[in-house]
Amino acid sequence: MRPILLSGHERSLNQVKFNKEGDLLFSASKDKLVNAWFSHNGERLGTYEGHNGTVWSLDIDSTSTFLVTGSADNSCKLWEVSTGKELYSWEFPTAIKRVAWSTDDTQILLISEARSGYQGAIRVFNVNRESPTQQSVEPARTITFYGPKPTVAAFGPLDEYIITGHENGKVARYYHDKHEPETGVDSELEEVSEDVHPGFTISDLQFSSDRTFFVTSSKDKSSKLIDTKTLQVLKTYPTDTPLNSASIHPSRPFVIVGGGQDAMNVTTTSARQGRFETRFWHKVFEEECARLPGHFGPINTIAIHPFGKAFASGGEDGYVRVNWFDQSFFTQKLYGPDLELAPEDQ
Repeated sequence: MRPILLSGHERSLNQVKFNKEGDLLFSASKDKLVNAWFSHNGERLGTYEGHNGTVWSLDIDSTSTFLVTGSADNSCKLWEVSTGKELYSWEFPTAIKRVAWSTDDTQILLISEARSGYQGAIRVFNVNRESPTQQSVEPARTITFYGPKPTVAAFGPLDEYIITGHENGKVARYYHDKHEPETGVDSELEEVSEDVHPGFTISDLQFSSDRTFFVTSSKDKSSKLIDTKTLQVLKTYPTDTPLNSASIHPSRPFVIVGGGQDAMNVTTTSARQGRFETRFWHKVFEEECARLPGHFGPINTIAIHPFGKAFASGGEDGYVRVNWFDQSFFTQKLYGPDLELAPEDQ
């Protein structure tokens, strides 16, 4: 495995994400900056400056034309990827904790935080790609939450659904039809929901490449593979540490998870005791296969290269690590629940 250490942030990382081609990696941090990197060598391409608070979340459209970011400065910004130019800024009464593009790049969704008398909400905006500096101030749809607030959300297959994860461990599915007239405000009318991490916050939610299932991570020290259509738990990956992120490998049967001891206790704990490793679990057999150390604090975010060639992690230590897999990772064969090598590979 070929590791690359990226040093370009002064505070902890909140989210890392590859573009669709995998040649670029984007990182969001508490230092108010968003960085773009060449993933193959770790060279920094540029920095997107304009937020006045922690950048909690980011997402890139499928053509690597536009970048959207959400921040603690109560704004969601649209950027031109190639130039770093800020094209538009949506302003809100509370912080934006999560952003995501629709699969056809025509809409974005965002989660606004519940605070100061404002309810948590998901807002969906139509994006004017022809004149990106001219965007609608009003959302095409708003879902207001009066119960447990959502912490993560994303568009489902073909943008037919919005999938949400909540602070009480619930996942829910909301029907979404962008071709219908504006529906105004929905009052938490989910189509179906399941308590998959009862009583514990869902910290991350990432889809498989075809979005037919997704993986969650939670403070209950487990990650779960869930069917998008039914929201039934298919597989469970229990660990001995709170998890902050999980991602599904697109071509090999692995789920990669990361987390660690809470940040407030990091200074009194060694790296080994804090369990700041990324962990590989077999997606089908629910067996832990490997652990990879490297960060000096909790791992806050994980992203896998769209073709599975590498994975990136961002930590509380302020570093981004990109690990490129060796060819043997793709050629060795596994069999049986004990995950031993096939005889011809031994």
